Amino acid sequence: MKKVMVLLLTCMILLTACSSGGKDKEQAASGGGGDAKSKEITIWAWDPKFNIAALDIAKEAYNAKHPDVKINIVEFAQADIIQKLNTGLNSGTTKGLPNAVLIEDYRAQGFLQAYPDSFADLSGKIKPENFAEYKIGPTSYDGKQYGVPFDTGVAGLYVRKDYIEQAGYTLDDLQNMDWKQYIELGKKVKEKTGKDIISLDPNDLGILRMMIQSAGSWYLKGDGTTPDLKDNAALKEAFTLYKELMQSNTVKVNADWSQFIASINNGDVATVPTGNWITPSVKAEASQAGQWAILPMPKLPETPNSVHATNLGGSSWYVMNIPGSDTAADFLAETFGSNADMYQTLLTKVGAIGTLKEAAKGEAYTKPDDFFGGQQTVSDFSKWTAEIPKVNYGTSTYAIEDILVVEMQNYLNGKSLDQVLSDAQSQAEAQIK
Repeated sequence: MKKVMVLLLTCMILLTACSSGGKDKEQAASGGGGDAKSKEITIWAWDPKFNIAALDIAKEAYNAKHPDVKINIVEFAQADIIQKLNTGLNSGTTKGLPNAVLIEDYRAQGFLQAYPDSFADLSGKIKPENFAEYKIGPTSYDGKQYGVPFDTGVAGLYVRKDYIEQAGYTLDDLQNMDWKQYIELGKKVKEKTGKDIISLDPNDLGILRMMIQSAGSWYLKGDGTTPDLKDNAALKEAFTLYKELMQSNTVKVNADWSQFIASINNGDVATVPTGNWITPSVKAEASQAGQWAILPMPKLPETPNSVHATNLGGSSWYVMNIPGSDTAADFLAETFGSNADMYQTLLTKVGAIGTLKEAAKGEAYTKPDDFFGGQQTVSDFSKWTAEIPKVNYGTSTYAIEDILVVEMQNYLNGKSLDQVLSDAQSQAEAQIK
């Protein structure tokens, strides 16, 4: 039933099959061919400036020692990769599948739980303890390590120092904030500067993910399949705080990514609490150099185990059980799985902060960032990465969030919180079987 659920969820999002790429692309996407030790492998990923660029660096590093291995890198949109994997795996055929593939952490359990035999067990290839602990939750299943953890979505509180100071605060005042204090900060900033504290899209509940993961909680219980909404104390507190924030007259509502980025670069908001991947977008407005700092995230004030560290985003590498799997596993193990020096290059050239612990000791990770007033931002992010609570994202993050987006609006419009979460629980249970 899980296999059917994964496919149905995909079909709801993607109405038509991907047919882009042309003949050459499809041939390259068909896998390595030959036996399990084939010297030609194919890898799928999305985002040419980030993931594909990272693969190119890994390919160069690997081929320096293994010049006889041919590595084909194929770019698809993330949605197309999901659809192609689901279609191929659900049909029971491996034809056309890659030897290795990048999968977002929020989606990984959907594949691993539905098709565990289709992915190679990498337990003997990498050491999970060498990576940030929180990444092991989504990349492992049934006691086996399937994924090679890649980048972190570790979050930080990006702060406009000038606005904060105008409101009578110092950066030290914000080091150990909770979300209640954050809301009060927003009111003071709005009063003194006229600026909003945050920009939010009502259809994107990423802030809820960050709030609840800081407490080691998720939309599903530890098994990754059972909805945990109605009696989830962290989620209930996050809903309450979200409503308080939205009603505080300190939120600049946005409708899409471009409006979100514009609110940052135009100086419309005083803070941006989100994943570290926002750094290039913040730095894109060169005139604001020296005006920004990055602080630890606020925590939930009433949930005892909430910490000042959380995550939003991130992905990992997987090997398919098709001919060429041994070579693909070796490639990932020698590069993303262990090469700390390569991660220095990934950070410098691509901006990718890895979750390999050893990488954090490198020179690139401790370099001061002039844009942020000389702050060792990556070193700070690496420290917070190690503190992120481990959760199992499970099989249905996006399906449940679709339900919560609707129920959040009902809550903002007056429906009781208990009824909101009870109804969300019932809907989630009906969908996830």
